[in-house]
Amino acid sequence: MAGPTLRDVAAEAGVSIRTVSNVVSDYPYVADDTRARVQAAIDRLGYRPNLLARSLKQGRSHVIALVVPELDVPYFAELARLIIAEGRERGYLVMIDHTDGDKNLERELILQNARPMNFDGVILSPLALSGADLSERPPGAPILLLGEKSFDSLADHVAIDNVAAADEATTHLIDIGRSRIAAIGVQPSGYDTAKLRLKGFRRAHRRAGIPVDRSLLMTATRFHRTDGAEAMRRLLARPDRPDAVFCFNDLLALGAMRTVLAAGLRVPEDVAIVGFDDIEDGRFSTPTLTTISPDKQLIARQAIEQILTRISKSDDAAPIEIRAPFRLAIRESTAGIPRDGGSRHQADRPASRPTRSDSQP
Repeated sequence: MAGPTLRDVAAEAGVSIRTVSNVVSDYPYVADDTRARVQAAIDRLGYRPNLLARSLKQGRSHVIALVVPELDVPYFAELARLIIAEGRERGYLVMIDHTDGDKNLERELILQNARPMNFDGVILSPLALSGADLSERPPGAPILLLGEKSFDSLADHVAIDNVAAADEATTHLIDIGRSRIAAIGVQPSGYDTAKLRLKGFRRAHRRAGIPVDRSLLMTATRFHRTDGAEAMRRLLARPDRPDAVFCFNDLLALGAMRTVLAAGLRVPEDVAIVGFDDIEDGRFSTPTLTTISPDKQLIARQAIEQILTRISKSDDAAPIEIRAPFRLAIRESTAGIPRDGGSRHQADRPASRPTRSDSQP
């Protein structure tokens, strides 16, 4: 038995077939009461639009590509889940791929016209891509960039203020009385993530009048647990080991924490540890991990809303920079485990406010 049609919905709602079509296509100029009446009829009848026919009519696939560096890194997995949900709410399917930070893959993605690949837009979190690569891309599907890497107004960009976030994390360690603070995740010739977070680390020291001990700046080839554990082993082998560590992501912090505890030392009494990303693992580690918590839900929403704005308008407006908020989640790795064994209330500094700015081309 065939399902309900547009004509059935129109009769149920007491409107024209054209009005039902406008509501289904999310046409903006429909009165709110009319839209609500049509939606109620759709819900009662269980009407499902023919997405293929709608796509062919509109010249769109209603598919967005999401490309991240590593799918098995919890931060990207958590963010991808949120982006998929935001896209679904707006009638879009989100397809995922990953590049492992390979510049050739990132370059190949942006230099080909994505519309023949049935993507209406691409949300990309690049690691190795250069501004020159991005400026060479041909006309095609809109591209929105996520993450720390900045491209000087070449594309819409959603990110948090990494310098301010790293500054806040380091300042917290200084505020609890730590003076020999190491950093794990430095990449002297590496990606923007490390550069920006190191800049914030240095800025906090400078403001507090504490010199940065360059020998405590530990490199990490990747931001994985094993890299954090190895860097922490090198730090603990020193006769003047640090009393605190700021790790450039939570995986580095979890690896570092494991090494400290395995050495018979205490966290935070002997070594306080702060991470970055607020992945779920850090909320269930022992001790729980103090971390910078980006508003991933808002990042996902802003990314989807902006890419859909580009898709619907198909204009040449200047790219915009959107700053999402973050907060410092203070947990047991810097505050200690409550003596009563209960759960310490998570203390958060006020979130930074999201901002949007029109960038000049």
